[in-house]
Amino acid sequence: MKVDLNCDMGESFGVFEVGNDEEIMPYITSANIACGFHGGDPVVIRRSVELAKKYNVQIGAHPSFPDLMGFGRRFMNCTPSEIKNYIIYQLGALREFAKIFDIKIQHCKPHGALYMHAMEDEQTARAILEAIAEIEEEIIVFALNHSAVEYLGNKMGIPIALEAYADREHTKSGSIVLTRRGEKVSNYNALADRVVRMIKEQKVITNTGEDIDIKADTICIHSDTPGASLLTKTIFNSLVENNIKVESLKL
Repeated sequence: MKVDLNCDMGESFGVFEVGNDEEIMPYITSANIACGFHGGDPVVIRRSVELAKKYNVQIGAHPSFPDLMGFGRRFMNCTPSEIKNYIIYQLGALREFAKIFDIKIQHCKPHGALYMHAMEDEQTARAILEAIAEIEEEIIVFALNHSAVEYLGNKMGIPIALEAYADREHTKSGSIVLTRRGEKVSNYNALADRVVRMIKEQKVITNTGEDIDIKADTICIHSDTPGASLLTKTIFNSLVENNIKVESLKL
């Protein structure tokens, strides 16, 4: 058994700092790097790519609605054409910094409200997938189980990695509960045990108490979750102790 561990990071902006990326980086295999629309700036993007190179972590674009004030967690009524161009613009910014460090972009994972909307709305999902396909067809797209992105990605021949979450509650449909800010973690070991069960049994308890099937090629941890670095280390160690390999999707 194996799984990829990903983290939303590079989300600091100017003097506003989010998370502790360098403490998290040694325990993950994929970094979702903010591209400036909800967090991240040129200095932060470069530093994030450099850190990923240092720790041999694969990088991916983490594009969002243009919602810096709302941290990308507010829905915006945008046309498919606008969304497509937002994806291309943000992915292009990350790609230029990646070139400097001789790194290829492994994946793309939309952020926040854009991510959630794409999972339910086929027009938005198609716009994102078409934008990525225009840039490079081999880029993996992260998606929730039973989502529009999973369905259309498979139909369009775009590689999809199914994602589950360490620090968010799952719903009966396989989606997650979106929050405006990271919630404090009270029991690191319980969350680590939940992740292990997702991989070994492909099961998770939902926010309403149902026990549902779930497939996880990659597990997400948010860098803005209080205690994210300790949570990530706890999950990594728990996976290793349970003979689950933690490795990137490209291996």
